[in-house]
Amino acid sequence: MQKYRMLRERVEAELAHIELREAPIAGDRDLERAHSRHYIEQVAQGNLDATQQRLIGFPWSPEMVERSRRSAGATVAACRAALDEGLAVNLAGGTHHAHTAHGEGFCVFNDAAVAARVLQHDARALAAGATDFPVAIVDLDVHQGNGTASIFCDDPTVFTLSLHGERNYPFHKARSDLDIALPDGCEDDAYLQALGGALEQVFAWGTPRLIIYLAGADPHHGDRLGRLGLSQAGLEQRDACVFDAASARHIPVAVTMAGGYGRDIDETVDIHLRTVQLAAAYQRKFVAHARRAIA
Repeated sequence: MQKYRMLRERVEAELAHIELREAPIAGDRDLERAHSRHYIEQVAQGNLDATQQRLIGFPWSPEMVERSRRSAGATVAACRAALDEGLAVNLAGGTHHAHTAHGEGFCVFNDAAVAARVLQHDARALAAGATDFPVAIVDLDVHQGNGTASIFCDDPTVFTLSLHGERNYPFHKARSDLDIALPDGCEDDAYLQALGGALEQVFAWGTPRLIIYLAGADPHHGDRLGRLGLSQAGLEQRDACVFDAASARHIPVAVTMAGGYGRDIDETVDIHLRTVQLAAAYQRKFVAHARRAIA
């Protein structure tokens, strides 16, 4: 948990040009776009049974509920900011193991799923019932986004991509629109080749109005739970690959940090910080291009 505090402190100290905003709380109405009302009430009231609590992986507390709501609210806010400014980042989020009616794997509410559905609702409200707001969720955490896959399994308006470790958690995978399972020890070149092909398939599906990008630090070779072999330079190339693909098509990107469990926590924070730095650089290019287009 301390990586989130450390990352924010590094952003404040080293990236003074970035505006930091407090994470808003996601209300029940927003959460209900991806989760059942009964499950939301169970979480809010502390009525999860022992099995449900074990699946999530940490004990219930009012602070857990607030943090989970704010994590989802921050991704919603990042998506809205990205539509206005090109790119935006939630310094937490990526809780992709949460399903419609239960949490698991340290994930209570699925922030990407909530945000995708909220943004689609926003678009319908603004466009008098229009439904054409396709979203792509590009999940590059080392663990498959099983909750995200299950929530959108029958939703043609959201494309779910998961590039993950084949033998890693969860051991019973859900079915994303595109799953690419990588062998243990997969290194930079093989990973980047797989990612390039995966992104081609995303854009063969269509041109999303928004990409939600889960930029996990856990494919790093120093991660305790990752089992892959990427270098920090490889992870930077991974981020650039996603940002380049989106930028070339003028698609806004909302980034979440997702997993990262390095043996050396400073390495994990370094990886996340570089993702934020790159996002800021691409955001400036996005704004500059928009200004030239207007001119």
